Amino acid sequence: MTDIKSMLPGEIEAALRELGEPKYRAGQIFQWLSRGVRSFEEMTNLSKPLREKLSSEFEIPSLTMLRKQVSKLDGTIKYLWELPDGNAVETVVMRYHHGNTVCISSQVGCRQGCAFCASTIGGLIRNLRPSEMLEEVLSSERESGLKISNIVLMGIGEPLDNYDNVMRFLRLVNHPDGANIGMRHISLSTCGLIERFEDLAAEDLPLTLSVSLHAPDDETRSKIMPANRGRGVEALIAACEKYYQTTGRRISFEYAMIDGVNDTPEHARLLARHARRVSAHVNLIPLNHVEERPFQPSTPEHLKQFIRILTDAGANVTVRRTLGGDVDASCGQLRKKVAENRA
Repeated sequence: MTDIKSMLPGEIEAALRELGEPKYRAGQIFQWLSRGVRSFEEMTNLSKPLREKLSSEFEIPSLTMLRKQVSKLDGTIKYLWELPDGNAVETVVMRYHHGNTVCISSQVGCRQGCAFCASTIGGLIRNLRPSEMLEEVLSSERESGLKISNIVLMGIGEPLDNYDNVMRFLRLVNHPDGANIGMRHISLSTCGLIERFEDLAAEDLPLTLSVSLHAPDDETRSKIMPANRGRGVEALIAACEKYYQTTGRRISFEYAMIDGVNDTPEHARLLARHARRVSAHVNLIPLNHVEERPFQPSTPEHLKQFIRILTDAGANVTVRRTLGGDVDASCGQLRKKVAENRA
């Protein structure tokens, strides 16, 4: 059956026309779907015959909560959702002074192979549908009781590797008759699939592009991020520069601080040059240790030195507040644990 939750209002209207139904019903149905209803029976302003007709033609994908963990340290909430096909993904709800942010997954697993990440263990299983990403937002809001005002696509998966579905999700969640979350409140993270940067720029969406750089030179980056091979840091920075010039939107460089790997003074100086070239904001991330990986977070001393070098070089830098350290907040960890227990 057709996934109606992945459809925009105009597409629902066209489908209803084929069924001999008036177009105004499309708006009613879209609003119900954006509230997170799980069946047509919940759409109480539709007639019973219409609800039955819709049930025979369309499906409304929904998520089932497998696990919920709440941090005792900062209230961060980690959800593990079961998808209709039995696969699972993770979502994290984080509380900030400027509002509540949900970090969603865009794929089941990941093919990018970053050496410090739990999401890529086991590789890519499949892409998430637009409706499933939307349901991550709606279910998180419903289950937490918190109004979601910001979205980051930094969970399991590489958003630009699921490009078409992600673009449709963004339009669904941004629609004024739907969740109506502004594009300026959405960040999309990529490990650097530069072949999609021009496409994204052409979409003319005022979101924030966050590039998971994690190393400023090819030798280091290729060791920890296979996506760098065949592309290279210079090509990535050039693509960032073009994206910035085309859109006028400042890029964020995400940089996980890994002890003895990417946290030397030379790394900091080179990172500062890249950041100044594209007017990027540098967001340093204290590494969340993953059991299956050998990497450890940089020492406080190295982190302070790194920040000082970046600041002295004129780079705009912040350190991401560590959240959810006691609830497997690094994406991929909870999913893997539950999968192992099921096996």
